[in-house]
Amino acid sequence: MSLKLKIISGSTRPGRVGPTIAKWAASAAEAHGGFEVESIDLADINLPLLDEPAHPAAQQYTHDHTKRWSSIVADADAFLFLTPEYDYFTPASLVNAVQVLYREWNYKPAGIISYGGISGGLRASQTLRELLGNVNVMALPQVVPVPFFPEFINDESVFTPNDKMSEGATQLLGELTKWATALKTMRG
Repeated sequence: MSLKLKIISGSTRPGRVGPTIAKWAASAAEAHGGFEVESIDLADINLPLLDEPAHPAAQQYTHDHTKRWSSIVADADAFLFLTPEYDYFTPASLVNAVQVLYREWNYKPAGIISYGGISGGLRASQTLRELLGNVNVMALPQVVPVPFFPEFINDESVFTPNDKMSEGATQLLGELTKWATALKTMRG
């Protein structure tokens, strides 16, 4: 059974490092071997703030950007979100991307790699996990935090994790594979 993992960079802020960390996450996921991996950058999706007239559960989308986003999310078996911590919270761009859809998220697992200062973005990961649970996503409790993230990015904009981050990612991907396999049967 082939499983599709969508790695979603949640920040759209200019100068962000999410795509840099996402490259490492995609490499780790491909090395893991449990998924077909696709990286998604929310800046490329360019979703306006909740601009659909109907509730997302109705799936009556009128805008091409929502239809495109719906197709990307519906095609996934699992998600790996990269989120920074902005003011102790998940970025508005990521909250909006989750809230603009509903059914497409249902019965799929999600892992989180968070990054920030001393907390490594863990407060943002908690708010994101709660939001994902509200759209019927199985948000895994295992989170890979990246504290003081600039220390792990070199002059060529390459992210190099420490051993604990790499171990955490391997464990998270293992859990995502188990949950994605089980939940795929529910979606039938």
